[in-house]
Amino acid sequence: MNLIHSAIVWNPSISPFSIFGFEVRYYSLCWVIALLASYYIVRYTYRKSGVGEDKFEPLFMYCFFGILIGARLGHCLFYEPEYYLSNPIEMLLPIRNTANGWVFRGYEGLASHGGVIGVITALILYARKTKLTMVWTLDHIAIAAPLFSTFVRLGNFMNSEIIGNVTDAPWGVIFVQAGETLPRHPAQLYESIAYLVIFLVGLLLYRKYNNRMGKGLFLGYCLFTIFTFRFFVEFIKEEQVAFEEGMTLVMGQWLSIPLIIAGAYFMIKGIKK
Repeated sequence: MNLIHSAIVWNPSISPFSIFGFEVRYYSLCWVIALLASYYIVRYTYRKSGVGEDKFEPLFMYCFFGILIGARLGHCLFYEPEYYLSNPIEMLLPIRNTANGWVFRGYEGLASHGGVIGVITALILYARKTKLTMVWTLDHIAIAAPLFSTFVRLGNFMNSEIIGNVTDAPWGVIFVQAGETLPRHPAQLYESIAYLVIFLVGLLLYRKYNNRMGKGLFLGYCLFTIFTFRFFVEFIKEEQVAFEEGMTLVMGQWLSIPLIIAGAYFMIKGIKK
């Protein structure tokens, strides 16, 4: 990373190391850290609420597959439906059909809105199995969700993807791997920092006022704060796909609106209770 003409030149290796010849990428590493951090945070909230390990342990697998499958399908169907409906195998497998044949590329597209839909679907099944209420479960997961998003956006920054518009701000970043020559807003870092603050505030509220809050408040807080910020940060982002060019509101903003409304509903309902 170098400073040139008051801009940050960003050109890191996408892989810090290899294990038995298998290339480990920063993005995958950030996902692993996000999952582990979320695991311990949610485990803490379950223990604080007096729920046994037998009901907590299955939660990880439900969330892992719900988030991964939902986020992957969300990107494929929301942003590139024509390509992926013609190449369905690439939706779920981290491979790409190139001129040189099938190659491992990792999951190059994951959508947070799809991840929300996926994890809610998985938790409906989890709630049925454990007999815990759906809203109660989502409340406790919502404490960790912003921290999870923090690390995912760091992974996006390491991958030089989801970049911002051109800027003359002194903290503008030239994303070399994305083929850029002009400094742009590091939108991924804006989101990562915002989500970390949202997490810390949410955790503080949980530790101090959990017993005085109605069900759904933390779920509402998570949805409302994350996707409100996501809505506004989209104004300084580059369009992710060609069809968004010239749109007043891009796909990410349209998908954020119902989640913001749902978040406000649950927050108000939780406060009233």
